[in-house]
Amino acid sequence: MIAEVIINRTAKKLNRTFDYGVPEELKDFITVGSKVLVPFGKGEKLEEAFVVNIKEKTEYEVKNIKKLEENLNSKQIELARWMAKRYFCNVSDCIKLMLTPGTRSKEKKMQDKKIQAVYLKKDIEEIESDIESGKIKSEKQKRVIDFVKSNEGVTIPEIEMLTDCSRAIVKTLVKNGYLELLDKKIERDPLKNKNIGRTNFLKLTKEQENAFMQVKEAIDKNIYKRFLLYGVTGSRKNGSIFTINTRSYK
Repeated sequence: MIAEVIINRTAKKLNRTFDYGVPEELKDFITVGSKVLVPFGKGEKLEEAFVVNIKEKTEYEVKNIKKLEENLNSKQIELARWMAKRYFCNVSDCIKLMLTPGTRSKEKKMQDKKIQAVYLKKDIEEIESDIESGKIKSEKQKRVIDFVKSNEGVTIPEIEMLTDCSRAIVKTLVKNGYLELLDKKIERDPLKNKNIGRTNFLKLTKEQENAFMQVKEAIDKNIYKRFLLYGVTGSRKNGSIFTINTRSYK
């Protein structure tokens, strides 16, 4: 199984397909529209690429795809090819417009946030023994330990706010081996709390509908004409252009 991919680069010389083998473990998941990582160039550096075709064999000696990142669908790839041809740009640039927000570029990709979380380092029985023996005398230290025992993974600011104890108390317990600070990854979902459903065409204003019908008439009759959209800032000129393009393509 061979995948034809387009490298996610802006260089015009890379605006073509490259063949890569599909590993056995990814054969059921790689499809047209998949965003993958592939070794590219002399340094074997991993680059983002988009699968635009699947075939059975190739005349070249190929490297394998290393990782699957995200899937688009074949209709989106078809639309990207049409857009690239229509607007004289790279196919990869058009594909990126359809990717999930926050994942469009490996350089600017939204990174998962890491925070320091507080956990018990000793067994609770050992800690309670030290409290009973008087090794831990501070009431604030006891309060922090009791809070962390029931809420492992909390942050220092949360401890400060909910126990009315200072950061210094936590640091002392860490220093004495009762607590520990560990990195905790917070997964950031750019689509969280967004209500995403089926997108319908926007209702055009009277002026927009008039502009659309003139352009549509020229397209339907295969007449090449130039059109100038005039409007003040915020009058949805770009929305009109997008509607014309997508309706014409459809």
